[in-house]
Amino acid sequence: MTVALIDYGAGNLRSAIKGFERVAREIGRDQPIVLTTDPDVVAKADRVVLPGDGAFPFCRKGLAAIPGMDEALRDFVEHRGRPFLGICVGMQLIASRGIEHEPIDGFGWIEGEVRPIQPSDPALKVPHMGWNTMELVNPHPVLDGIALGDDGLHAYFLHSYAFETAHRADLVATADYGGPRTAIVARDNVVGTQFHPEKSQTLGLKLIGNFLKWAP
Repeated sequence: MTVALIDYGAGNLRSAIKGFERVAREIGRDQPIVLTTDPDVVAKADRVVLPGDGAFPFCRKGLAAIPGMDEALRDFVEHRGRPFLGICVGMQLIASRGIEHEPIDGFGWIEGEVRPIQPSDPALKVPHMGWNTMELVNPHPVLDGIALGDDGLHAYFLHSYAFETAHRADLVATADYGGPRTAIVARDNVVGTQFHPEKSQTLGLKLIGNFLKWAP
């Protein structure tokens, strides 16, 4: 019942692993939370979390540089069908392609592209940084018990690029920043959050708990 957080040099791993360990204890899930660079650990895990900070190409190439990791992830998601969570750039890597600095393919598990944020209000600065509420587009189990909407809970965002999904059915929630920005995506056993749940206090901890219990 291991939860594997992948360490490929691109993510706030200390806060992420502590957040998952805390939630696992609080909800009574007796499962180890491990930080790993080993594709064999990923292959045997029950759940996988892919964090990420920085630029899309840096993260994609960093992940691909770990021998066997791409293959282990594809087998985990596409063949084993186990629960997968991408966080921030880790979520963006789910897309078909990113165009930050250079066009580069993602895993393609959810069709769409990662493009620059272009706010409709020129007074809004990029990156989008800070706390936002979210609007529900399509219900998903990771949001069970979480209040959304204008009076709902807030999530912490820090990004200059946003995932533009090709199909609205894959869009779970948006945040408003000079227009709707993708906040959560999901398809089958894959879910991704543009915000950092480990930094998002009540909302984030509840979402992590829902992910640890999720059985797609």
